[in-house]
Amino acid sequence: MATVRGRVAVVVSRYNEAVTARLLEGARRCLKDKGVPDARVDVIWVPGAFELPVAAEAAAATGRYAAIVALGCVIRGETPHFEYVAGEAARGLGNVALAHRLPVGFGVLTTETLAQARARAGGEAGDKGYEAAEAALATADVLARLSGAAPRD
Repeated sequence: MATVRGRVAVVVSRYNEAVTARLLEGARRCLKDKGVPDARVDVIWVPGAFELPVAAEAAAATGRYAAIVALGCVIRGETPHFEYVAGEAARGLGNVALAHRLPVGFGVLTTETLAQARARAGGEAGDKGYEAAEAALATADVLARLSGAAPRD
């Protein structure tokens, strides 16, 4: 995978911040591992997962970013609120990616419990923040190759 040229926006939900801060740590670690310096990473905090798509849309519309990573955590409760928030976050982020032909790494956890969320945010079930950033960078590479901006292997 080639190193992404340009800036990366990481949009992070403050809701369930104990989890999303760990997702952010994983995303930052991935970006560093893949050669994206901190100086080219903009972290954008939003209130919750429902607000991720509008912030990602605003970031994409600036034309400044080669990739976006969206991080959030929605934990199921006793009402259908979970389905609405998680579904709209996923739909909205997908729409941003398609409308701007811009990779949007999807790091929005949808879990039954806080323990499951913690396990997926750098715990025994993996590091979904790292994985979301890695997916965004890999997709940026694919898009660059498809547009002819990168040489073929």
